[in-house]
Amino acid sequence: MREFELQGHRGARGLFPENTLEGFLATAAIGVSSIELDVGVTSDGVVVVHHDLALHPDIARTAEGRFLSETGEHVLLVSQDHATLLTYDVGRLRPGSRLAALYPAQTPADGVRIPTLASLFEALTGTILDVELKTDPKRPTDTVPPDTMARAVMAVVDAASARARLVVRSFDWGGLAVMQSEFPDIKLAWLTSGQTSPDAALAASHGRGTWAPDWQDLTPEAVTAAQQGGMRVVPWTVNAPDVMERLILWGVDGLCTDRPDLARGVMHRLGLPLPPAV
Repeated sequence: MREFELQGHRGARGLFPENTLEGFLATAAIGVSSIELDVGVTSDGVVVVHHDLALHPDIARTAEGRFLSETGEHVLLVSQDHATLLTYDVGRLRPGSRLAALYPAQTPADGVRIPTLASLFEALTGTILDVELKTDPKRPTDTVPPDTMARAVMAVVDAASARARLVVRSFDWGGLAVMQSEFPDIKLAWLTSGQTSPDAALAASHGRGTWAPDWQDLTPEAVTAAQQGGMRVVPWTVNAPDVMERLILWGVDGLCTDRPDLARGVMHRLGLPLPPAV
């Protein structure tokens, strides 16, 4: 039977607070093949899970309960030590924000904190974690360098003896080049946006691993070309059931989605095996 990867994007941010341990556990209980998440490194070298290079102003609240969008603060992860980051609550979207409008079904959970990558490997023992290295070559001082982040992630992974449960992805292919060179056994996913051709990803990856394009850039021909070149194709972020069905019929190898619950319904209708709940 066809193997198909159902990947929860930032856990399942359409349903639960994104990039949180609580959200990841709830996503695993739905039943996914893997969980996609994002990491940064604090000023004291701790690998933490958060999407943006800075705390998101419509997600992070101070100890006094005020969203950063209300206080005007810009808090880079790399500028804060881990203990300070733990003072922020990231369990609720700011009412009236764009994010709140995009994810009306997200259930808030007050008191939720930014987790460490180490805590996820400890709590999600049966789940593959697809870890995005969040560095930006256009903003090099806003994070640790890509090689530093890659090595910091691998130190956490090796402390947990979890290489078999790891995939590493990034839009900044500098970090992926470090992974290729220093940790060649780790599976990689090459993120792209704004291009329909898989040629660049194929060239950089030597035809190994996963091509992870924006689904809106994808064509049936590009799916075929990448697969013939030796790569799996798992587009992001696919939330509409009609689009999920179309891409599955094009032959993609998986979907990264904010709504794995909806994707499971589409997969069932199309006769694909469903990943078990954890």
